[in-house]
Amino acid sequence: MHSSSTSGSRPCLNSNKLSLSLKALALTSLIFPFHAINASKATYQFDSVVNQNKLTVVSVANPSAVFEDGDYFHGFGYDLVRNYANNLNVQLEFKTVDDNATALKMVATGKANFAMTTANTQTIETKKLTSLPATCGDLNSLEKNGLNTELNWVFKHADDPLTQAASGFICKSKQNGSLNQLASFYNRNVVKEEFWDDIQSDLSKRMPIYKASFKKTAQQYDLDWHLLAAIGYQESYLKPTSVSPTGVRGLMMLTNSTAKAMGVNDRSNATQSIQGGAKYYDLMLSRYDDIPFPDRNWYALAAYNMGPGTVNQIQKRIKAQGKNPNNWVNFYAYLDRNKASNGQYRQAVQYVTRIRAYLEHIKTTPQLVNI
Repeated sequence: MHSSSTSGSRPCLNSNKLSLSLKALALTSLIFPFHAINASKATYQFDSVVNQNKLTVVSVANPSAVFEDGDYFHGFGYDLVRNYANNLNVQLEFKTVDDNATALKMVATGKANFAMTTANTQTIETKKLTSLPATCGDLNSLEKNGLNTELNWVFKHADDPLTQAASGFICKSKQNGSLNQLASFYNRNVVKEEFWDDIQSDLSKRMPIYKASFKKTAQQYDLDWHLLAAIGYQESYLKPTSVSPTGVRGLMMLTNSTAKAMGVNDRSNATQSIQGGAKYYDLMLSRYDDIPFPDRNWYALAAYNMGPGTVNQIQKRIKAQGKNPNNWVNFYAYLDRNKASNGQYRQAVQYVTRIRAYLEHIKTTPQLVNI
C-alpha cells in the first residue's frame, strides 16, 4: 500500500471553504435524507475529518482513478478527491491498494474515510456501504474522454455529513464545469489508439540511446528522467537533428536564446540539448514553487512550451475573474476555452496533455521502464 499526504492548512473551523461544504449538506439532503438523526455522532466520519484536519482516502490505482508518479499522484479521480479535500480545507492522506475488496474493507473498518473504486453497486451494498458516482450523472464527460464511467466514491454511511458534502461537491463540480475540464485534461484518447504502436517502436529504439544522458541530467536537477524523455519525445521524437520552421532545434527543441542562457553551444548535440532542456525545465519549476505537485509540473510544462511570460499573463486574467490562478483546472479551462481563437493556447493544451500521456505510457510499459 502506498500513501501520500498533501497539505490544506486549516487555521480554524469557520473557514469559507468549510462553510461552503456545510451549505452543500442542505442541497444533498434531497439525495441522502437525514433518516438517522438520532444516530450517534461518533459514527460520523465528518467529525473526525474536521477535528483531525485530515481526510484519508484509499483507491485502487487505475487509469481513470490515479496514476502513481514517484512520490506524487495525479489522475482524474485523484484530482477530484484532492479538490474535495481542499474544499473541506483539510489535509489529504491518499493511499493506493491492489484491489476493490481491500479498499472497501478499509472503509468498513474505519481505516479510510472513503474509497474510490470501480466496484459494482451489489458488491458495495453487500458490505453494507454506500456509494456515490464520481460524476453526479455526467457520464458523458468520462465516456468521451476514455475514462471509466463506473468510478465511484464509497462511504460507510449514507447519512454521514461527509457523504452528503461529497455529493454536493461533485454535483457543484459538474454544474460549474470543473468536472468536465478535469476529465478533458486526463483524456485517455488524447493520443489516438492507432498511433501507439509507432510511438512504442520509436521509444523502444531511441530511449536506450539517450537513457544515460537523461538519467545523469535528471539526477543533477532532481528530476524524473522518464519525464525528461517524455518531453524530448513530444519535442522531437527523440531526434537530435530536428529543426522547426521557426529555428527551434535539437532533441529538446531549444530556441537559440534559451540555449545560450542554459550554456548550450551546440543544440544538435543530444547530451547538451538534454542538459539545457533539463536546466530550463528546472528553472520553470522554480517559478511555480508556490504551487503543489502535480500541478507544478503542468504549469512548468506550459511555461516550457509558450514561455513564462504568457503563463503569467493568463494567471493575471484568471485572477481578475475572481478565480485561483494557481489551480491547474482553472488554467487549463482558460486555455481550452480560448484555444479555438489562439493557436498558442491550442498548442499548449496538446503539449501538456500529450507529455502526460507519454509519461504514463513509459512508466506503465515494462519494456520501457526496464530499458
